[in-house]
Amino acid sequence: MAVKAARTSVYTWEGTDRKGTKVTGELSAQNPAMIRTKLRKQGINPGKVRRKTTSIFNLGKRIKAQDIALFTRQMATMMKAGVPLLLSFDIIGEGFDNPAMRKLVDEVKQEVAAGNSFATALRKKPQYFDELYCNLVDAGEQAGALDTLLERVATYKEKSESLKAKIRKAMTYPLIVVCVAIIVTGILLVEVVPQFESVFKGFGAQLPSFTLMVIDLSQFMQAWWWMLLGVLVTAAFAVRHALKTSQGFRDRMDTWLLKLPLVGTLMYKSAVARFARTLSTTFAAGVPLVEALESVAGATGNIVFKRAVLRIRQDVATGMQLNFSMRTSGIFPNMAIQMTAIGEESGALDDMLDKVAGFYEDEVDNMVDSLTTLMEPFIMVVLGVIVGGLVVAMYLPIFQLGSAI
Repeated sequence: MAVKAARTSVYTWEGTDRKGTKVTGELSAQNPAMIRTKLRKQGINPGKVRRKTTSIFNLGKRIKAQDIALFTRQMATMMKAGVPLLLSFDIIGEGFDNPAMRKLVDEVKQEVAAGNSFATALRKKPQYFDELYCNLVDAGEQAGALDTLLERVATYKEKSESLKAKIRKAMTYPLIVVCVAIIVTGILLVEVVPQFESVFKGFGAQLPSFTLMVIDLSQFMQAWWWMLLGVLVTAAFAVRHALKTSQGFRDRMDTWLLKLPLVGTLMYKSAVARFARTLSTTFAAGVPLVEALESVAGATGNIVFKRAVLRIRQDVATGMQLNFSMRTSGIFPNMAIQMTAIGEESGALDDMLDKVAGFYEDEVDNMVDSLTTLMEPFIMVVLGVIVGGLVVAMYLPIFQLGSAI
């Protein structure tokens, strides 16, 4: 039975070099005595050695997908350079500012030091390393090409996160502007319009219909703003909860998103890009096509594509060509199908799928930029109509009074 390795910690140290110059730094070891030994071997006379404390600003810092992508890229670089696996963990762990990420790297290192394989250690952290990630690392270890597989996984993670970031960019800007418009409109109706209303009461004249409508809306908001706010907050939490707990709701949301103008096209192209990128990475790693398609189904990020890929997997398992099954599914674009057919005929399926992924990733990038450019004037018009309409409604009676005089 393997003995579990002692846990290492990060220490800050102060000392003097051979010239008597004061130097400082950080090192990882099991205890301060080992830190002093390491420093003496480097010709440094150690002084103070303290365990590094965690800043209160970093206590709640979570591990993000970008952290995992960076970890993978650094591991690939270390393996390419011939650095031993355990030493790679020490070097990479010390480079992270996020204490949660340092802890994760250290825990993976302890598992490997205890005699487990790298893939087995990763499988014990499923919240950070999914099944596809672990399977690819396992394939690299079995084939003796861990450096190559880690490089492919790193590229896959980086491309996937870049694609997700582009989608978030496209969605975030309009949502923020809509929220600002709602807040500004609410303030105008609750705070500004009542001031004009008190002035209009002294006119003793019939107010325009548009002004009366805005005043009625203002009175409704003053009386029931708390209820409207409660409904909005409750609806937001209900949707968030449903997305987390209800598979049926998530499936309906995925189907609905694909039908939206502009946004639906963006989601469609991103799903095709994820399909091609994931299948290219797994197939290049030597994973059989039928098994690769099972992993790909969950990585597309949309239930419509997931169901289609699972049907394709069943067709391929019975001997049908991949490109023919993709065509019969009815959801993949012709370019992706034709490139897949060329890849199957030439025996370079992974390269062709990689080109498909690159093409649709560029399409998503260009579409996000175009969407942002198109949305800006549209949003300005909407804000202008809302805010300008309220202002006009308030000044109409004043203009009419001026004409009467």
